[in-house]
Amino acid sequence: METTREPEEKLCAKEQEIQLADRITCPSKFVLESIPPEIRNRVPCQISPFGSPRNSLIPTNKERKQDRLLKILFVGSMSQRKGLADIFEAMKLLKKDPVKLSILGQPSMPMEFYRKQCSDFKYYPPCTHTKVREIMLQHDALILPSIVEGRALVQQEALSCGLPIIVTKNAGAEELIDEGITGYLIPIRCPEKIAEKVLSFLNNKQSRMDIAHECIKKAQSYTWSGYAQKIIDFNLEKPTVPVQFA
Repeated sequence: METTREPEEKLCAKEQEIQLADRITCPSKFVLESIPPEIRNRVPCQISPFGSPRNSLIPTNKERKQDRLLKILFVGSMSQRKGLADIFEAMKLLKKDPVKLSILGQPSMPMEFYRKQCSDFKYYPPCTHTKVREIMLQHDALILPSIVEGRALVQQEALSCGLPIIVTKNAGAEELIDEGITGYLIPIRCPEKIAEKVLSFLNNKQSRMDIAHECIKKAQSYTWSGYAQKIIDFNLEKPTVPVQFA
């Protein structure tokens, strides 16, 4: 959990920035809810989700034979902030099932540390966005059970490649989930739920190409031009009643 060790100076600077803001735009509901109530009650706030990457690589031959491995992929920094320890525990629960885990990311510890937790995963080092998409197209689903996240773009990157996603609310993308189609929303720190939803994918009789098309359609509904325009419109409009939460 690297972010729990940020310098005091940096934390103070963040507090000053938010105190001085006239308007606040957040990439997700999770981020918006993290803003202190006294700020939300004083400063107009809004949510403007990030846009999805344009994907020139279209999934083909996504049909999976019943006896083939379900290949799940984790992409991100290899830390518990991203829920990696929970994935390792889930894999122990799935050890008798035809499920294979791949990890693409920057290690925070020596690789031996991770192998002691889960010896049987395929590792990909950090690479270009094009290569990431190529790797995604070799897998069946993305898993990102983050504990703290703003709005992980890798979720929309996976959807744009036709991969359904297993994510937490704290990954900042609740609205990306059409349950059982574009993926599943799970609680944080819950290996049992991770395993349960992986098995749901494994046993899903729906066409993989149909799911891939739904995932791509969901990703394409979020554009960078829409993201920018919402911020522009927000800063031009007259102040309104700030966002309230119960």
